[in-house]
Amino acid sequence: MKMNHIGIMVGDMTQAVEFYTQVLGLTIVMNNTKVKEERETAIGKMCIAVFGEGFKGFNIAHLLTTDGIGVELFEMNDREQRHEVNFARLGIFHFCLQTDDFERVMTKTEEYGGKVRMDVMRYHPEDDAKPAKMVYLEDPFGNLFELYSHSYEETYATDYE
Repeated sequence: MKMNHIGIMVGDMTQAVEFYTQVLGLTIVMNNTKVKEERETAIGKMCIAVFGEGFKGFNIAHLLTTDGIGVELFEMNDREQRHEVNFARLGIFHFCLQTDDFERVMTKTEEYGGKVRMDVMRYHPEDDAKPAKMVYLEDPFGNLFELYSHSYEETYATDYE
């Protein structure tokens, strides 16, 4: 099985597209598009099945990581914006991207209205042969994301060098 895409709720589509393209370097596949509640198309029927009757439409944009993973941004027309992590809600906690340039992404995250949640840390500070680093950040809408310096396998494998 391969990862195809992830969907993220945002509070302002224009700001979100700017953040995800300018800060994280994603490319636009389909820019901000309005979706309305309707029953005539397959997409309309799917949206009612997912969001329920009366969802009042939303804006959507489709972006892409450099390794081809899709990122769908959703701005619902009728929702309260959430700025705190809700630990009672089950589901996706965060997503993670890999980069060689932590400082640039951290600086741009703050410039574009996001937050740096912690200092960069190494997973194995006692072992110079295992240099994997990570940091948690937050987009302008409270969605957590993480940066890794190495692949998932390299970060967690017990015998890599």
